[in-house]
Amino acid sequence: QVQLVESGGGLVQAGGSLRLSCVASTLIEIINDMAWYRQAPGEQRELVAEIPRGGTPMYAASVQGRFTASRDNAKNTVYLQMNSLKPEDTGVYSCFADTLLDSGTKGDAYWGQGTQVTVSL
Repeated sequence: QVQLVESGGGLVQAGGSLRLSCVASTLIEIINDMAWYRQAPGEQRELVAEIPRGGTPMYAASVQGRFTASRDNAKNTVYLQMNSLKPEDTGVYSCFADTLLDSGTKGDAYWGQGTQVTVSL
């Protein structure tokens, strides 16, 4: 079983910055790829950034150049630095992780509870 706990959300004015963190706690499974998603009110959840375990983060076009994702594999933690925030960035930001078992086979995928980000004018 894996637990994902996000933190760092809040209320910020347009143009401001926030840094989100997601810590993955695992006893057996190995954290593989991780990602940040967001869901605005009345909208479908959308991918914001993918953070492969050993690769380069990839971003949605809407956040490219403003958001920077990173991870610390030793701490099973991913971060999302969000700069130049816009009102349309408002939503619940959730962390996602897929896992591997010791054998190398694919394990389960997990979601965090989410953290609210609100960007005001």
